Amino acid sequence: MEEKLDVLLSECLPETHKKAITFQKNLKKHKEFILHFLHHPKVPPDNNGSERAIRNIKVKQKISGQFKSPGGADVFAIIRSVVDTTIKAGQNVIFALSLISKQGY
Repeated sequence: MEEKLDVLLSECLPETHKKAITFQKNLKKHKEFILHFLHHPKVPPDNNGSERAIRNIKVKQKISGQFKSPGGADVFAIIRSVVDTTIKAGQNVIFALSLISKQGY
């Protein structure tokens, strides 16, 4: 895969394809990150997990609009982070939130 990527990135593109040339330059610049997952098995080959993580925030914005204060946005982000992390760890969300509330965080 790495050799094939090198070949593709070294191809000369016609001057008329400016967007493709810019894209090729960006790929060359960040080449070390493109196939990073091949050498690090715990790194997923896509960003689906990241997109899923921000989906809840976008749904919240769509349903109830923007946050009324920066503090409210911070609290939402913290709670959402705890909920998402708890789910990823396969733990009970209600139990985790009750532990946090009892400890006074």
